[in-house]
This record gives sequence, structure tokens and C-alpha cells, in this order.
Amino acid sequence: MSGNRNRIPFLGTSLLVSLILAPSSNNAALTIDVAAPKVTGQKAVIEVAMKNTYAQKIESAKATIFLMDAAGKVLSQKSGWMIGGSTNRPPLAPDHQSKYYFVLPAGVTFRKANLMLNRVVLDILKW
Repeated sequence: MSGNRNRIPFLGTSLLVSLILAPSSNNAALTIDVAAPKVTGQKAVIEVAMKNTYAQKIESAKATIFLMDAAGKVLSQKSGWMIGGSTNRPPLAPDHQSKYYFVLPAGVTFRKANLMLNRVVLDILKW
């Protein structure tokens, strides 16, 4: 990842999502780094870099990104599978990284972006 990255104000540095599996009490971590939006014409491109630090692969992860004004009103939003969900988005293996790009219409000036994970599916060993 680039050393000269701006972070989205709402997210601070990196967002660490900790997932706890039911009875086994195994912990999983998906580290997410959201780059500052790059506006080109009427579009905003937001790069999301992910790293799986868990011992098992992450089958899929779906997220929604929101572009917001200074008052917190949502101006634009888009959902997408960042990991899995289709053949061109394979699972994320342990200790591997992946990038996903959200492209949103940005016809008006926005103040910040907010990323929300909607769903994360882990590869769980069958006993």
C-alpha cells in the first residue's frame, strides 16, 4: 500500500473487524484500509485494501460504502462483494491481501465516506 495515503476521517487509520466463531471461540481478523476517495469527473473511486490474518480463508465479504455531506446526509451509496460472491472474486486465503474499488457517482461535493461491512463468511472446518 502507498505510504502517502490519506485516511477517511470517519475511519481513522485502519479498521479492524474481529469476528468470533460460535462455540469454538476462534478469532478471525480482517484488516481493512480505506484510501481517500479520488474524484474523476462525476465519479468517486475508493480503494479498499483487505488482509486476512486468520488461519482460515475468508469465503466472502460484502460491504456498502456511503458518500456523505458535512451534515451526515447520504449523497451516494453502493454495495458490493469485496471477497467472493462471484468467480472473479475468489476467497481470501490466510495471510493474503486483496483490493477492491468502489466507483460511485459524485455529482455533488461530499465531505466523507463511510464503509459498512454487511456480511463476512468464513471457511469453517467441518468436524
